[in-house]
Amino acid sequence: MDYILHLSILICIYTILAQSLSLVAGYSGQISLAHAGFYGIGAYVTALLTVNFAFPVLLTIPIALLISGIIGYIVSKVAVKTVDDYYIIITLGIQVVIFSIMNNWQEVTRGPMGIPRIPSFSLFGFQFDSKISFLLLSAVFTGLVWFILQNLTKSPFGRVLRGLSEDEVYTKSIGKNVGNYKVISFVISGMLASIAGVLYAHYISYIDPTSFTIDESIFILSIVIIGGMRNLKGIFFAAAFLVLLPEALRFIGMPSSVAANMRQIIYGIALILVIYRMAINKSKTMENANA
Repeated sequence: MDYILHLSILICIYTILAQSLSLVAGYSGQISLAHAGFYGIGAYVTALLTVNFAFPVLLTIPIALLISGIIGYIVSKVAVKTVDDYYIIITLGIQVVIFSIMNNWQEVTRGPMGIPRIPSFSLFGFQFDSKISFLLLSAVFTGLVWFILQNLTKSPFGRVLRGLSEDEVYTKSIGKNVGNYKVISFVISGMLASIAGVLYAHYISYIDPTSFTIDESIFILSIVIIGGMRNLKGIFFAAAFLVLLPEALRFIGMPSSVAANMRQIIYGIALILVIYRMAINKSKTMENANA
């Protein structure tokens, strides 16, 4: 039972990460590879404050949101001046910078040794120190993030983002400041990702830089692509699929070394099929428009 609860908690955490990334990648049409960096910011902020200064966890969340928002704003103000591949390269660069800070600023982050003995999540004196209680907590935060994004994407702001991803020139022509919309979506996305970092740190009770690498950013982006760039429910099922996939391979008796490679192959194939389907649908849409 603990094993199932553990996987369910991870699904919740990756759902938060992928759904928050969909605001940037799906709705505003910007592919970001910095998401694991914001995930790590949330984890390190709450770990440092609770371990070193005995901050209550509930207070570390707004601080993590604030720091992620400030960094996201600075990065996006630079990145928004670029397009396509250059935008991706800038987000990749900030991911590398954040990882390097975590790994090398040993006086603060303890570098590769990580931060141990992170206390369990507590709220008004109640300790979420069992897996079932933490799963309920994670589900509440997942539902809250889904609720925020669902309402945000259906608002006038969300409709502008849709228009921006479909036709940026047209969106500019109707008087919308597309740069501001891109910055705001990136900032909100990074802030929501830090919530997943807070949950992860207090669940695992130990963090180190290896949990927040570029590979993690690519994995999160894979969930978004497989689940559907603008499909919040589909992203949940994609997160469950990719989290449970290596466990399913172990259950059929496949060695861990082989299972790891098979996982990469299977979700690589899934990515190809999804992108192929997207290309076909886009081609049909253009044909209908021309007709």
